[in-house]
Amino acid sequence: LRAGGSAPGWVQPLIAEAARKTGVSPELITSVMRTESAFNPRAVSPAGALGLMQLMPGTAAGLGVTHPFNPRQNVLGGAEYLREQLARFGNVEKAVAAYNAGPGAVQRYGGVPPY
Repeated sequence: LRAGGSAPGWVQPLIAEAARKTGVSPELITSVMRTESAFNPRAVSPAGALGLMQLMPGTAAGLGVTHPFNPRQNVLGGAEYLREQLARFGNVEKAVAAYNAGPGAVQRYGGVPPY
């Protein structure tokens, strides 16, 4: 994750709300969002991940995110998914790798996958 710089002002209240609701630090949510979408709420990855937190459609649905391009839903869903990965893997490095590559990849490699 790249450090430095804060989120644009319009998204900061969403990050603060997500941090309060999930217990995930606002700094970690901001770092994931910066890395995943560069704060673009309409971002779509080549793999099909959507929105600010780059949720895959199936993951979004499982988190109750019905409109992945809705910034509030996306940030709350992404923060919840990040919280789940932190609880599952017990450290930030593996949790962020699971967030990006999928928890199965982290389990298969016994840590951060080499991609």
